[in-house]
Amino acid sequence: MIKLTKLNNQKITLNAMFIERIESFPDTTITLVNQKKLFVKETEDEVSQLATQFYQSIGLIPLQREVGDQDES
Repeated sequence: MIKLTKLNNQKITLNAMFIERIESFPDTTITLVNQKKLFVKETEDEVSQLATQFYQSIGLIPLQREVGDQDES
C-alpha cells in the first residue's frame, strides 16, 4: 500500500497492485485497472518510486544491487 495526497489535500492509501498507468497532465493522474482515475499531488516519479518500494517490500521485485557490486561466485 502507498500513501498519497489527493488534490483537495485528502490523504489516501492505495493498493499499488491496482495501478495500471501513471501520467502527468500536468496533474499526476493514476489510472487503475478498473479504469477509475485518481488525481494526486505527488509527481509521476514519486508515485512510481513508492510503487516500486511497495513491490520490493512484498517480494515482487528483488532488491537491486548497488552499481559496482560483483556477483558472488
